Amino acid sequence: MVNNNINRKLRMGMIGGGKGAFIGEIHRIAATMDGQIELVCGAFSSDPERSKESGESLFLPVNRVYGSYQEMMAEERKLPEGERMDFVSIVTPNHVHFDPAMLALENGFHVVLDKPMTFDLQEAKQLKEKVDETGLLFLLTHTYVGYPMVRQARKLVRDGALGKIRKIYVEYPQGWLSRFSEQSGDKQAAWRTDPTKSGKSGCMGDIGTHALHLAEFISGLRTTQLCASLYTYVEGRKLEDDGNILLQFDNGASGVLVASQIAAGEENALKVRMYGENGGLEWSQQEPNTLLVKWLDEPAQIYRAGGNAAISPEARAFCRTPVGHPEGYLEAFANLYRSFGGALRTKLGGVQGNTHVPDFPSVDDGVRGMAFLDNVLRSNESNEKWTPFTV
Repeated sequence: MVNNNINRKLRMGMIGGGKGAFIGEIHRIAATMDGQIELVCGAFSSDPERSKESGESLFLPVNRVYGSYQEMMAEERKLPEGERMDFVSIVTPNHVHFDPAMLALENGFHVVLDKPMTFDLQEAKQLKEKVDETGLLFLLTHTYVGYPMVRQARKLVRDGALGKIRKIYVEYPQGWLSRFSEQSGDKQAAWRTDPTKSGKSGCMGDIGTHALHLAEFISGLRTTQLCASLYTYVEGRKLEDDGNILLQFDNGASGVLVASQIAAGEENALKVRMYGENGGLEWSQQEPNTLLVKWLDEPAQIYRAGGNAAISPEARAFCRTPVGHPEGYLEAFANLYRSFGGALRTKLGGVQGNTHVPDFPSVDDGVRGMAFLDNVLRSNESNEKWTPFTV
């Protein structure tokens, strides 16, 4: 029986993302874009006063702004079911992912978490065990799979239109760490290049995990072996800022993954190219509404995001505006929240028959991402050409 009491906005709490934080604001915009979710509480900083100031700027009630995530979990759990948050969005640096996520799950709250999922693989496996034990929903925000044309690319590959996949190239060049920015007051650079906060990988943890997830998401394949070479070009930096990886996939396909944060002049030039027996496709995050498909014996095709009949129902479900109206990063992010929200609404016993496909990156993707980093680092340190991919 449907419980119509859930026919309301879903209530979100937030950990991290206080004043001046980039990704917290992105999450808040994305979560509330469809009018289905509202922010009701938060512990926005490890500094209680800063958390209070952040809550005030968001017009939250004083009693729903907390000085720590521990206090937030305890106090929210005490509230009646009709008032407490339904889920929590955790937007902290990597070293503050595991503890609040575990505490949320232990207190019965569903979780949205930034990637990479945890500080290390051991934490990731423990988190997966807790998600499996509780049966609670878990969204890992691999943003780029929220783009309509990424969904269209996956549909073409999964339907066999390109034939058996033989070759995959995925690259993610950025230039923002071309200088020693961590010593010039850039807080984003400071924590992302600090092994005590970011973990044991820099560039690969930050953007290489996105690249691998995108390649495997579209292709449906899994990496079985890799050969990695990592570099730290900026003098004084503690973690790698560049890397090249050869990949082998479970169907015999080969691949190349390149990630760099010292590609001077580049912004967020994530791109994937995939080739099968009959043709190939190409998608770029900087021109996200376009998917180029090249055929062996026919003229190339250009797919464009929008509500036209040329794209699959799956891709159309992720479109928000008519053809020719640009959609981008925020909309892709919002699509993940919309999918998560639809699944959560159904799980809570609310409106059924949600038309938006509840298909989003999960805790399993998070474990795989952390395993990827361990395998890359092990390969980089090895004299062997190939390192088996283990989880």
